[in-house]
Amino acid sequence: MDLHTITEQERVRRQKLVTLYERGIDPYPARCERTHTTKQAKAAFERGELGPDDMVALVGRIMTRRVMGKASFAHIEDGSGRIQIHLRLDRLGEETYNWFFKKMLDIGDIIGVKGPIFRTRTGEITCEVRELTLLAKTLHPLPDKWHGLTDVETRYRHRYVDLMVNPDVREIFIKRARLVRAIRDYLDSEGFIEVETPILQPIYGGAAARPFVTYHNELDQELYLRISFELYLKRLIVGGYERVYEIGRDFRNEGVSFKHNPEFTQLEFYEAYTDYHGVMRRAEELITYAVEQVNGSLCLTYQGHDIDLTPPWPRVPLADIIKERTGIDIFQYRDPDALRRAIQDIGGNPNPQAGWGKLVDSLLSSYVEETLIQPTFIIDYPVDISPLAKRSPDNPEIVERFEGFIGGMEICNAFSELNDPLDQLERFLEQGRALEAGDEEAHPVDEDFILALRFGMPPTGGFGMGIDRLTMIVTDKPSIREVILFPHLRTQLRGLSHPASKVSVVEEQEQ
Repeated sequence: MDLHTITEQERVRRQKLVTLYERGIDPYPARCERTHTTKQAKAAFERGELGPDDMVALVGRIMTRRVMGKASFAHIEDGSGRIQIHLRLDRLGEETYNWFFKKMLDIGDIIGVKGPIFRTRTGEITCEVRELTLLAKTLHPLPDKWHGLTDVETRYRHRYVDLMVNPDVREIFIKRARLVRAIRDYLDSEGFIEVETPILQPIYGGAAARPFVTYHNELDQELYLRISFELYLKRLIVGGYERVYEIGRDFRNEGVSFKHNPEFTQLEFYEAYTDYHGVMRRAEELITYAVEQVNGSLCLTYQGHDIDLTPPWPRVPLADIIKERTGIDIFQYRDPDALRRAIQDIGGNPNPQAGWGKLVDSLLSSYVEETLIQPTFIIDYPVDISPLAKRSPDNPEIVERFEGFIGGMEICNAFSELNDPLDQLERFLEQGRALEAGDEEAHPVDEDFILALRFGMPPTGGFGMGIDRLTMIVTDKPSIREVILFPHLRTQLRGLSHPASKVSVVEEQEQ
């Protein structure tokens, strides 16, 4: 629907707006009075703190109303909840009740009411309205109260309406905020320092991903939106901080799926004088602490699966679980072409350009990942897909790296961090050659980071976790778009699709 076209309902509401102005009523006043939220008013009444003569001032959006003769009921909703209000002709007067409330107000309008709290004969806590004020006239109708806002595309595109009419959606983001707060509480209590690193970077790095590119006019320089915080956080370890973390946005120019969004929220922490075994223990502590703070339990349900997060979580070598699930011993097929043929033999369709490490990773994602419902650490990855991780002293073909899985998807990724500047430089050069050969996700050479390592970085464990995916697990949501307030969507080229444009407001009428 084009912004310049209005529905009949909108036309009626706009005429009401004109009438209000003509009567000298400001439909968008600058100030309002509120003594209690709806939740506070109910709680105070339950505790006996509000008597029949105590007036409260409440505000909220009209969500339902039952218009009758000389008395009517409605529900208003603020950020804390919903409360019933009772309006009577003999209390409010003819003009306020019959003209203002019954004719000028609509579902969706934001109002202020003042009056005492009482309990109806049916037991519902209610405000007896003595004063009524319009705080914001709504010109667009809310979605039909019986059918709600259910279209997924519309819900994501017009999230403000989704939040307005779907209380369970608001609860998702309340839980998300509590989850982030709990993560901060844990890390702060363990002596980590929260820091901020650049979002605009001259060299992107820290992950295998295509970057978004931008341009700085004054510096006459191409810059990249960061794909990770890693290289900057490790510079801080070099500088003398022993425990640092950052929670912020990363940007990856990649496909969109149920678990991928071009911008997402990431936690990364780095801890000196530990390795990936120590990071695994800390990851268990961190995740279980945060989930228990939000969920009240370490047992939860995700997409029909009962999941128990109680540590310790299994540590399973990548090669072992691939062999268990596919019958392929990856170390028996060290040549990429041989491994590619082995994958074809079990019905796979491997990338003809992929190297050995990426073929191994494809086995994990195609045959193993979705089976990892209970929390599991998969450990020891190929060196050629882990350019920032330290080699295993027992096998130079693999690195000390783990990924954590819950609910059939990757939740976190961590290493014993590579701190040998010469080895790191050689890995970067190998990645640079892959980048020149057309691998758009290969890691570029970061000379300043190599210089930092030359000053000496202590043995360090690093960790990265997607906040969005953990929120999916905690709130039992199958798509990352459900837990991001404003997920990326393709731009609509032919006008704007407005919620409720094809539905009408349903008001409860007197039976």
